[in-house]
Amino acid sequence: MAKPRLFVTRLLPDAVEERIRRDYDAILNPEDRPYTPDDLVRLAAGVDGILTTSAEKWPAEIIARLPERVRIIASFSVGYEHIDLEACRKRGIVATNTPDVLTEATADIAMLCLLGAARRAWEAETMLRQRRWERWKSTELLGLELSGRVLGIVGMGRIGLATARRARGFGMVIHYHNRRRLPADKEEGAVYHATLEELLPHCHFLSLNAPGGAETHHLLDARTIELLPQGAVVVNTARGTLIDDEALIAALRSGRLFAAGLDVFAGEPNIHPGYYDLPNCFLLPHIGSATIETRNAMGFRALDNLDAFFAGRPAPDALT
Repeated sequence: MAKPRLFVTRLLPDAVEERIRRDYDAILNPEDRPYTPDDLVRLAAGVDGILTTSAEKWPAEIIARLPERVRIIASFSVGYEHIDLEACRKRGIVATNTPDVLTEATADIAMLCLLGAARRAWEAETMLRQRRWERWKSTELLGLELSGRVLGIVGMGRIGLATARRARGFGMVIHYHNRRRLPADKEEGAVYHATLEELLPHCHFLSLNAPGGAETHHLLDARTIELLPQGAVVVNTARGTLIDDEALIAALRSGRLFAAGLDVFAGEPNIHPGYYDLPNCFLLPHIGSATIETRNAMGFRALDNLDAFFAGRPAPDALT
């Protein structure tokens, strides 16, 4: 029996590509070249399915141009804002994602961003690497301690809960805002706030863990920043669109906020240039899921969905 024909849009980890080569007749991207929309449509000719990443966008106009033979789009990601699900439904295309597998790795990065921002890690490392450290000083590079401080979490899903577990280990007190309150056993003593506006005044530290989309677009803007305590720290490992960049940069420049730790950005990799020169901003290039274990698990989860679909079974992570 012929193997299903698969178009893989980006270079994936070795173990994942080994399985792809074994089980599929695949069009791979060994140079990891970014594809244009026209490239995506052209390379989808004659394939049964597409294994994509969040770097590629699949709006309705692109999905409408896909050949009829394409029956599934499996995304190497938890988020799926890059795929127009309604357009997939109209075309009868199954779309899938990879939930559950990057929770721990992303929560680790949330804590790294929190610590990096609170303890001025970028400033300290830059001073050292530029050989500007002259001597120990009792007043140099003073940061903030975590113990006893309130960490506010916006979006208490899997990653929010995992971040809360880690933060408790540092002696932090957890408050959160979510679309709905969690059961008491999941809260583990965390304080629930029904609205974002109720949460923010309590937050010495704020971690954004909410999904993207219109509902959460710029939830942190000039108005909501003003609700935070003076000198608060903002962390974002979720979606760059949650933050109004101009407002955050202004608050960091003015000292209204002590610092920020960011792993995601609107328009990445072309981030707002104002971030580059901010000494009180700890920046990472979207590495939340970047561990060997997690990236392999993401690829295997995407392939599990493809395997099930082509075997005539329901894809376990079907979105459409």
